[in-house]
Amino acid sequence: MCRHVAYVGPEVPLGAVLADPEHSLLRQSWAPRRQRYGTVNADGFGVGWYAEGDPVPGRYRRAGPIWGDLSLTDLARVIRTRALLAAIRDATMPGADQEAAAAPYAGGPWLFSHNGAVDGWPGSLAPLAGGLPAAEILSLEARNDSAFVWALVLNRLRSGCEEGQALTDTVLDVARASPGSRLNLLLTNGDTITATAWGDTLWYLARPGRGTVVAAEPYDDDPHWVEVPDRTLLVADRTDVLLTPLKEPEDTGRPGAGPVPVTPKESPA
Repeated sequence: MCRHVAYVGPEVPLGAVLADPEHSLLRQSWAPRRQRYGTVNADGFGVGWYAEGDPVPGRYRRAGPIWGDLSLTDLARVIRTRALLAAIRDATMPGADQEAAAAPYAGGPWLFSHNGAVDGWPGSLAPLAGGLPAAEILSLEARNDSAFVWALVLNRLRSGCEEGQALTDTVLDVARASPGSRLNLLLTNGDTITATAWGDTLWYLARPGRGTVVAAEPYDDDPHWVEVPDRTLLVADRTDVLLTPLKEPEDTGRPGAGPVPVTPKESPA
């Protein structure tokens, strides 16, 4: 389907996350190792990052494959950041939205990506559209399931909902309306990463003093990568990771059990 990655930690060049690791997002665009749906992610890409002193992230997105963009090589080498979110896209269905359909989506201080697909789109989620202000429907960045899911999340965030609850409530609403959907959502505000594992792969790497990475799949063979169980909410910052089991929507609209703290381990030199 898609691959995505988020990082928070000490300032690094974009390339340290996107291109330098042996199995980085760049390589995953043509040779993912753990992708369950689709084979090649060539339908667009994007990266969002935060500059020091500016809470609103910048973005660079294109409609073509990441391996064909020579400008990204220079950007990844010279731009440094303390946080980023990037994604490569394997489109669920043809569309005309070009780079607007490529994650990350943005709103205020947030960057967002969706790895998965909504069954029966768009008809299956039509009942949820009534819960959004008309202005938000009319200002959707793209006409695809991911952009609509982002609108649901963003509406909750703008209403004051905490990030983990915004993702949880959105996943459960969409899963209730469209059973069988794959809803791995990834969100960052530049300081924390919030994500859901719901129907597809999710991993994290937490390294004391070196930040935290959350990704659809590991970008190297570091043995400290941890796979997140399906039906789980992840909340992480530069030092800590919390995992909270999620129940199916017919059981409850809230996370199931209490958070499970994870103690990061030092990676080998």
